[in-house]
Amino acid sequence: MCVQMLHTGPYADEPVTTKKMAEFMEQNGLANMTGADRKHHEIYMSDLNRTNPEKLKTVIRLPVQSV
Repeated sequence: MCVQMLHTGPYADEPVTTKKMAEFMEQNGLANMTGADRKHHEIYMSDLNRTNPEKLKTVIRLPVQSV
């Protein structure tokens, strides 16, 4: 089980998106399980060499479990 969100913009701004994801998890009784056994995933939808940083698209997935 995971929570995922599409991040649009430079990679340096991803903490804003992960903060929104953390708020969603808290509101829905989910715990972030990112750690040694379970890793987060990033799926890069844009070509870094051909896309302006403001238009980069990345799917961020965080593993979760119910609390």
